[in-house]
Amino acid sequence: MMTSSTNSFEPVEQSRHCTFADVEAARELVYRHLNPTPLHEYPSLSKLIGGRAFVKHENHHAVGAFKVRGGVNLSGTLSTHEREVGLYTASTGNHGQSIAFAGKIVGAPVRVAVPEGANPAKTSAIQQLGAEVVFEGRDFNESLEWAMKAAASEGARFIGPTDPKLIAGVGTYTLEIMESLPDADVIIVPVGAGSGAASASLVSKTINPNIRVIAVQAERAPAIHRSWKAGRLVTAEMETAAEGIATRVPQENTLSMLCDSKTGIDDFVLVTEDELFRAARLYIEHTRNVAELAGAASLAAAIRIRDQLAGAKVVLVLSGGNISMKKLREILEYDQ
Repeated sequence: MMTSSTNSFEPVEQSRHCTFADVEAARELVYRHLNPTPLHEYPSLSKLIGGRAFVKHENHHAVGAFKVRGGVNLSGTLSTHEREVGLYTASTGNHGQSIAFAGKIVGAPVRVAVPEGANPAKTSAIQQLGAEVVFEGRDFNESLEWAMKAAASEGARFIGPTDPKLIAGVGTYTLEIMESLPDADVIIVPVGAGSGAASASLVSKTINPNIRVIAVQAERAPAIHRSWKAGRLVTAEMETAAEGIATRVPQENTLSMLCDSKTGIDDFVLVTEDELFRAARLYIEHTRNVAELAGAASLAAAIRIRDQLAGAKVVLVLSGGNISMKKLREILEYDQ
């Protein structure tokens, strides 16, 4: 097992980092617009993972995913000029909803670039929040390149998926975990761009250095896993059906946080497509909650490493439930 202390990733400049104090400061603004999400224990899931299973229901936000916390926090930092000219971003769905939500709060126009063939449920939700959706690129990274160039050409603010204000807002869900279950032993969290895992590790280890934080990616999109092991940015193939963790190019600032020797993650698990589909179906069967494939990754990982979790209090971050009807049918028809 490789731990974060074995990595030697050179940190980026401190101004790009999110701190524990930033997360604490984000609470006031986040809770003006959002309610804390529940943390429920499920005995039937506990039998599956070998430890006591507690699910952090970030799927219970009105927009269906944890990312909205970051958008709310960002909204309070926008200048008058940025509110007038507007915001650009790129997303596979949940980050786009977060920025659209931020724009709605302050009345700023938002344009979100998404990959061709993006999740229709998520793109529709972005539009319903008042943002414009632009289909550009074959994957997230091509959409990202387009959005950055478009923002620069119009003098608008580009918001990347790991802006420190977003990370700080997202980190509030881990403050809630630690307040509800201060003696948690393990937190397992999916990794897309990394804001959720990086903030979860920062917050939980600042409060309790002995807690273990385990990140999860799909075997068919292992860029951040490979980067974490190498201690440097590594790109990789991206062929997973779980668009929320479909990352081809890692983000420098979140990777630096994941590799931090004191507050970085302890382990990284890769799961198969079959394991993701099975976990999403198990969430429906055992909790009556719909999880998108990325949101189900934490449960998939816990089942895979169940021998390591015996007797532990394990928090599974269900990061989102934004799923298309087509994908939901595929999950329900999945043959275990």
